[in-house]
Amino acid sequence: MRILVTGAKGQLGSDLVKELEKRGIEAIGVDMQEMDITSASQCREIIEKEHNSSALEAVIHCAAYTAVDKAEDEPELVRSVNAYGTENIAVICRDLDIKMLYISTDYVFDGEGTRPWEPDDKRNPLNVYGQMKYEGELAVEKNLEKYFIVRISWVFGLKGSNFVKTMLSLAQSRDELRIVNDQTGSPTYTPDLSVLLASMVVTDKYGRYHATNEGVCTWYEFAEEIFKQAGIKDIKLIPVTSQEFITKAKRPHNSRMDKSKLDKNGFKRLPSWQDALKRYLDEYMKGQY
Repeated sequence: MRILVTGAKGQLGSDLVKELEKRGIEAIGVDMQEMDITSASQCREIIEKEHNSSALEAVIHCAAYTAVDKAEDEPELVRSVNAYGTENIAVICRDLDIKMLYISTDYVFDGEGTRPWEPDDKRNPLNVYGQMKYEGELAVEKNLEKYFIVRISWVFGLKGSNFVKTMLSLAQSRDELRIVNDQTGSPTYTPDLSVLLASMVVTDKYGRYHATNEGVCTWYEFAEEIFKQAGIKDIKLIPVTSQEFITKAKRPHNSRMDKSKLDKNGFKRLPSWQDALKRYLDEYMKGQY
């Protein structure tokens, strides 16, 4: 079995390629250097070439523009990557009759209320990044029947930048940190997510899913747990509101996501985010990042 993974050098894509290979699946990893997803002709040339050499089972589309605040200043660039780039891949998957798994985000929702978002809830993004990922979802849904849309949130892994690394880095130079305490969600550890995605993509249980590690927390509570597990005691954390910590892109207050569809379709949920954090820190402390 052969599966093509976009964004293969990124935080999720790199772990996903490893997980697929661990299962004896041939993973063809492409990144910006090998395939510019904003070029429909280049996407077609590369995916068709791989498919013709030996049939592809699926494309897992991890590649994306993810700089949430910067996105507010360059919406058309973000659209070209997250919406049009996704459509380029969806159209080719349709033409070649290949499954597509698209990685999306909690940011397609407006974050109102406290109820966990269900996969088929109304999408109403608050910022440019969320809007363009939403448009990517629409492109997948418009062009394909054999698709999975998997929404994730608060991602951390050994490659790339993330909240855990930022906290550990800031702790070396600061004795006090102000952390937002009115945005609630669930961290997602990329090796754990990769296990689920590798299991899901080989099935025909298509549709929209939510996938994060189990449990919820605020960013402040996440930071508290990071420092507790890392044994860092000489730092003071100050909880603040979103109004006190202004960012260019508006963030949803409620990023809780309902994952019961995983249970209904026989997929195993991810471990708790605290357990995931412990395993991440074990690797981080070894210098494997």
